[in-house]
Amino acid sequence: MKARRAVDEASERLASAGCDSPRVDAEILVSHVLGLSRSKLALESARKLSRSEDKALERLVARREAREPLAYVLGEWGFRRLTLAVDRRVLVPRPETEIVVERCLARIAGLAEPRVLDVGTGSGAIALAISDEHPGARVTGIDASSGALEVAGANALRTGLAIELREWDLYTGLPEGPWDLVVSNPPYVQPEDVASLQPEVRDWEPRVALVGRGATEAVARGAVDVLRKGGALVLEVAWGDAARVTALLGGLGYADATTTLDLAARDRVVEGTRVS
Repeated sequence: MKARRAVDEASERLASAGCDSPRVDAEILVSHVLGLSRSKLALESARKLSRSEDKALERLVARREAREPLAYVLGEWGFRRLTLAVDRRVLVPRPETEIVVERCLARIAGLAEPRVLDVGTGSGAIALAISDEHPGARVTGIDASSGALEVAGANALRTGLAIELREWDLYTGLPEGPWDLVVSNPPYVQPEDVASLQPEVRDWEPRVALVGRGATEAVARGAVDVLRKGGALVLEVAWGDAARVTALLGGLGYADATTTLDLAARDRVVEGTRVS
């Protein structure tokens, strides 16, 4: 089978399965099997797949057809300047979380060696991106999941970036500071909203990292005790929850609580400064 036909057939199958972007996904999967970029695939559309390549593609398309996230099927995903390993032990890094990193970098831009704590580090995406883009930052990532920490550790080795990783339950408080920045993308999907999620999220991503009550509040309260005076807290929040979280930060004594829009123009990041 030629590459062009392989893309067409995979796209048809993924469309029938209800995938949101079947053509793009099909092109990515065929490119992955052939070891090509998508742009190079367009130039080599007449290339014939070998028998082993055809079998490999069938396995990958069948997984995506079952609505397994494309990132899990590929085993890796891009996040800012990094390509990270991902599997079912961690959430898939998302574009809106890249905005979180932008706000973190802005907060520590004037510091030569800021101490940064990433609460619920998962794949290590936030922690590693900060380390990558602010080489002086001393970054620690914590997570209650040993499996997630294994993925984060593998990604640290993969990227050659030095971060500290600790197994830690955020509900017991946060590691002793003082920290210049505490950042978190905590589980914020409410249990009653799980059924409305896309199958890729609902059926595949780790529930403990996705769904929970009180995690945002626990991070905000814990950060008060461990941030230095003038240190910043940056949180990713659920769509529609920014006003509540902004008020929460104000009530806890944070100053200048503000929100930032994500790429879909939704309030997604809330941040504040410890002043006392």
